[in-house]
Amino acid sequence: MYFDPNDKQSLTAKVYARIRDDIIEGRYSNGDYLVETKLAEELDVSRTPIREALKQLELEDLVVSIPNRGVMVQGMTSHDIDDIFTIRHLIEGQAAYWAAERIDQKSLVRLTEIIELMEMYTRKNDATNLARLDTEFHDVIFSACDSRVLRHILAQLHQNTRQVRRNSLTTPERPTRSLSEHRRVFEAIEQHKPEEAKAAMEAHVANAHNRRADA
Repeated sequence: MYFDPNDKQSLTAKVYARIRDDIIEGRYSNGDYLVETKLAEELDVSRTPIREALKQLELEDLVVSIPNRGVMVQGMTSHDIDDIFTIRHLIEGQAAYWAAERIDQKSLVRLTEIIELMEMYTRKNDATNLARLDTEFHDVIFSACDSRVLRHILAQLHQNTRQVRRNSLTTPERPTRSLSEHRRVFEAIEQHKPEEAKAAMEAHVANAHNRRADA
């Protein structure tokens, strides 16, 4: 069986998450057709959860149903990615601002651990683990800002740029710069300096966007 039977998440949710990840990670290319029977066989499920998952993905504009043709991947375009970075720049600084005001000790300890691990994996030039830690670093801040709405929006935006962020960490000097930027955000939050945390986060997002434009 492909999915863990002990996982309490619904089968449709698991199928949806798997196909969505495959689209975001680029395992399916824009223009590829997703065939229900083939997906059902690959994931060892019936066609019903496949069909429901594809409907959810169509609501997110990640796939489009074409009459008499099937379901086609349209994924994230370059324009979509640029839009996401622009939106992140507008609102992610606010998450850091609120986190600096509201963060608890447990979350601060975890951010400290993440920074220490980032330092180790930067020395090892391990892009895979750095990408994982980058996601967790931002997730901790999103939770610490104590805004359910903002956390949901930013988590979704980060999911949609996961592959882009991972790829950027394979470029020369990027891991070192990223570590420095994360450390500045962390130090401002640790010292409970909201304005500095906001400015550091906005600079971090802007730098990531600029490096993408220069790539």
